[in-house]
Amino acid sequence: MPVDLKPWFLTLDDIDGPFDWPEFFGNANPVELEVGTGRGLFLLNASQAHPERNFLGIELDYKEGRYAAGRYQRRALPNVRVLGGDARIAITKFLPDRSVVAVHVYFPDPWWKRRHRRRRIFDAWFVEQAARMLVPGGDLHAWTDVEEYFGVMCETVAGNPDFAPLPQPEERAAEHDLDYHTNFERKKRQAGLPIYRAQWRRK
Repeated sequence: MPVDLKPWFLTLDDIDGPFDWPEFFGNANPVELEVGTGRGLFLLNASQAHPERNFLGIELDYKEGRYAAGRYQRRALPNVRVLGGDARIAITKFLPDRSVVAVHVYFPDPWWKRRHRRRRIFDAWFVEQAARMLVPGGDLHAWTDVEEYFGVMCETVAGNPDFAPLPQPEERAAEHDLDYHTNFERKKRQAGLPIYRAQWRRK
């Protein structure tokens, strides 16, 4: 029998309408959004480092999302949740305007084949939605190990007048096996591969 992971793991069917963050988290703390949570390492570390903030991750793969939620449930973390489902649907239907202080996208699926690239999450539509969801002064973060996709990300954000570039985040040495931004970053860096990082601020 599946373990009950509520409230750490929810699906789109569990949400009735646009998020009321104080009701959802039980407080009025600022909210950060991660699109593509995977196994949840970023949210695990961020939610513990910043208990004064709330974090919501969206993950299409229920197995991965449930794995991440299990990590948070075991630690009884009160300020992090995972929403299972299509990020495009979740963003369109449930994420209110000017309601989050940061949007994070780490190592999104590059959809290598040219005919599949329309499935990439980080496109002009997504950047427009990030601008809509972010409060003025909020930040958009994006990392990838695919140089071509990174170029597309930077070009796409540069074409949106709502964002201004910030200095590129610096790479730092990890102190232990969980001291990485994501599980995918750990895998790629331990293999000696480069990571491309960028961040922008909502005007």
